Amino acid sequence: MKAVVFHEHGGVDKLRYEDVEDAPAPGAHGVKIKVRGCGVNHLDIWVREGMRGPDIPMPHILGSEISGEIVEAGKSPLGFEVGQRVMVTPGLSCRRCRHCLSGNDSQCRDFRITGYQTQGGYAEFVTVSATNVLPLSDTWSLEEWAAVPLVFLTAWHMLRTRGGLRPGEDVLIHAAGSGIGSAAVQIAKLCGARVITTVGTNEKAEKAKDLGADNVINHRERDFSEAVKELTGGKGVELVFEHIGQETWEGSQHCLARGGRMVVCGATSGQTGTVDIPSLFLRQLSIHGSYMGGRNELLEVLNLIEQRKLRPVVDTVFPLKDAAQAHQKMQDREFFGKLVLRP
Repeated sequence: MKAVVFHEHGGVDKLRYEDVEDAPAPGAHGVKIKVRGCGVNHLDIWVREGMRGPDIPMPHILGSEISGEIVEAGKSPLGFEVGQRVMVTPGLSCRRCRHCLSGNDSQCRDFRITGYQTQGGYAEFVTVSATNVLPLSDTWSLEEWAAVPLVFLTAWHMLRTRGGLRPGEDVLIHAAGSGIGSAAVQIAKLCGARVITTVGTNEKAEKAKDLGADNVINHRERDFSEAVKELTGGKGVELVFEHIGQETWEGSQHCLARGGRMVVCGATSGQTGTVDIPSLFLRQLSIHGSYMGGRNELLEVLNLIEQRKLRPVVDTVFPLKDAAQAHQKMQDREFFGKLVLRP
């Protein structure tokens, strides 16, 4: 089968569209899926570049957000059938520990992400356990469904579970034009919060407003922390949705109201940041780490997307062979929402 593979860490030039061994036949409880859409994430870039963390299988196939159709099923595929439209859940866990049994899958010691610690969906086919598959309706196209699982789950876990966002609160969401940012704006608005977000162009500002943002700051034109203080009458926001890292780290803390919370899931601009310790305890601030989310949360999100209360935002669908172009487009920040690959 065809797949996009890298054999060593590095730039976009390391991605190769080539023939690889076909996805294996499914075991008793497995299914083989024809991939119809695979979302591109910053995680893919970090893994390709060699981010610190666990070793990954080499040569490596990226891709955590996979949708498609079942083409082969094992003897006991847990009710799934050939021809069925499905999504692969991005999180893999032991399903037996206290974290998994309490719904906190991402805190499992064995937690892994499809396309990171395992081979992923930048390929024509994938074979997975049926326990890691969810059925999909025809409410959205398979390319649109591929823009959902990782970013919406991560945003939901950050805002609802870790951040405890409440109606009437002010929230700052960085980078509404990113996949996770476009998801977070919608979720925060659905929660009844006042949504303040940042973008890099006026065109993206209009799109952010269409998603429900109440106030949009062009961070290329003015300091976002000063703008937030002005918009909130000097109070600051109760919650900051932080996924940029070093570039926004200090400014994000300055945006917080007394007793405010900052939830962090990524560091696309750099992995080093400082904390003003006296400000942390005197203003009673909280900083929460967040890492994807649990399957029960994903089911909540999918239900809301099924009802069209939330919607996938797809900027561009690339042929699988053009994965390097998709990566470059993401690195250049020349998109709004999600980039999707289609084999």
